[in-house]
Amino acid sequence: MRTPPLNFLLLGPLSIRLNVCEVHVSAPRQRVVMAALLLNANRVISVDRIAEYVWDGAPPPSAAATVRTYVMRLRQSLGETASARILTRAPGYLLELGEHESDFGRFTAHRRRAAELAERGDLEGSSAELAEALALWREEPLVDIPSQTLRDVEGRYLQELRLQTMELRFDTELALLRHAEVVPELVRLVRKHPLREALVGKLMLALFRSGRQSEALDLYRRTRALLVEQLGADPSADLREVHRRILSAHDRPRTPGPLEQPVTAPEAAPAPARAAAWERSCWPSPAQLPSVPLPLSARSGALTRLQHFLTTGSMPAGMVATAVVTGRGGVGKSALALHAAHAVRGSSVHGQLYADLGGAARPLTARAVLPRFLADLGVPRDEIPEEASERESLYRSLTAGRRLLVVLDNASSTAQVRPLIPGSGGSRLLVTSRRRLADLEGARTLQLGPLDEAGSLELLGSIVGPARVGAEPQAARTVLTVCAGLPLAIRIAGTRLLERPHWSIGYFARRLTEAPQLLDELHAGDLGVRPCLDADHAGLRRTAPAGVDPAEVFTALGTAGTCSVSGSRIAVMFGCSEEQAEEALDALVEANLLGAPAGGRYQLDALLRAYAHERAQAVAVLQHDHPYMRAG
Repeated sequence: MRTPPLNFLLLGPLSIRLNVCEVHVSAPRQRVVMAALLLNANRVISVDRIAEYVWDGAPPPSAAATVRTYVMRLRQSLGETASARILTRAPGYLLELGEHESDFGRFTAHRRRAAELAERGDLEGSSAELAEALALWREEPLVDIPSQTLRDVEGRYLQELRLQTMELRFDTELALLRHAEVVPELVRLVRKHPLREALVGKLMLALFRSGRQSEALDLYRRTRALLVEQLGADPSADLREVHRRILSAHDRPRTPGPLEQPVTAPEAAPAPARAAAWERSCWPSPAQLPSVPLPLSARSGALTRLQHFLTTGSMPAGMVATAVVTGRGGVGKSALALHAAHAVRGSSVHGQLYADLGGAARPLTARAVLPRFLADLGVPRDEIPEEASERESLYRSLTAGRRLLVVLDNASSTAQVRPLIPGSGGSRLLVTSRRRLADLEGARTLQLGPLDEAGSLELLGSIVGPARVGAEPQAARTVLTVCAGLPLAIRIAGTRLLERPHWSIGYFARRLTEAPQLLDELHAGDLGVRPCLDADHAGLRRTAPAGVDPAEVFTALGTAGTCSVSGSRIAVMFGCSEEQAEEALDALVEANLLGAPAGGRYQLDALLRAYAHERAQAVAVLQHDHPYMRAG
């Protein structure tokens, strides 16, 4: 017998239906736990993330144990068969659920089918599928879930997804020339979302095509005044284009005759029929985000915080919500940022721009990036200004009032980023950098650290297989200790093991621990740990002439082979003051070549020790080969 649907678009009061058995979850915090599992069906959600939802971002010290108790009680409530759906998976839990076993799964299936039909030109079928998807929505989501954090993160996502689906259906209905039929519903939605320009534009067109041109123009005037008053921004290029077309009567009202079949697409339309031709303004919607590997559950907390800021963060008029993901090379900054960017892509309705700024080794200036961004936004290349200031002004004008997501990867300085900040409005800026970029005004910074042991094991297991890791757990831990929680190093280690199935993990662990040059072992294809460390060393901030050179301090640490060092020890070694020693050590921390101090001592992990040793050897060779040294 087919399992009945599990309703979680409602989630209030939470009623779970599995295996023809209905169970009511009455305890408030257990409802939060169940909602978190449902909203992340078929994905591992960590205990820490569940705790953030249950205690609204302020979990007590006993949170992890209490969450496990709640899960145990949920399993008891669901019964033996249904409770088997909740699986324990480090570092949390996973709820197994088929696509058609939840309202949200069915909702997603209808949307996918609608897109497929639209691609084939079947607008009637596409509209029917979208209507089926929207019919599953009956109330505000998470209405009975006592967690503001969960409602902020997941509820707003669901509401945004619903609005986007409604907009897709309106596009299809307008393409089928059913403009009069959609006016009442659009009027209601625009009253509820007066600053959602996509809806305003659709209502303007529907009114105009229904012979109500004055109402359409009056709606534009009112919306423009509201945007200026509340956001300090003019209407977007898309809405201005609808207004221009109405003024020029470019898209004249038209109603199909009694024997005429509705067109399958607008007049000039061989393209997918998810939007009418009038709506394709001269400015395209770029979609440039690169693909990324599967996300790590160990990063779920950081990913949630980043997504939350990108979807709910608001800034004063004239500023753009900006997030900076920072950390050492190879720690996974780009992967985390791109996961977040893909997750919030639906809220950037006017597109996503992406640029790799090259880092400190090969920095790409804004002067080189702006022409591509302008061309991607629809500016003919022969009309792109030559002057840098004019390019920046045009870029800000094109992006003002729009909802773009701009991702700048591998920034080495704020000077690279500032000219690429989009114009004020609803856009978001996401930057990754090895530097903190503390002088980037208004930016929210997320410091990304190494993976813990559970996260490291998860990553290695995802590459070589959990069974192989489970067969040699101690050897796997030795490999991961050498990799120091650095995802890049772990991926390289996993790749080498995957390429050599005849190697045991124990054998590879011995190679790593006994290698005269450890970093030679952590190299696979075009991936290597050493280039990351070289880039950090190249960007090392130098001190004033009277101070101590941080590069010399790093070399001295390599010669000593130490795991940790204090400022007083460096002061003795270099005959300087403790303040000068601390300044040099802080420069190494800033360059990610030294761990932040704990208990007054700065730490070097296995990778940093190996690299410092290499630098010390290189300096010794240069000094030995120097002509003055040989003459001595």
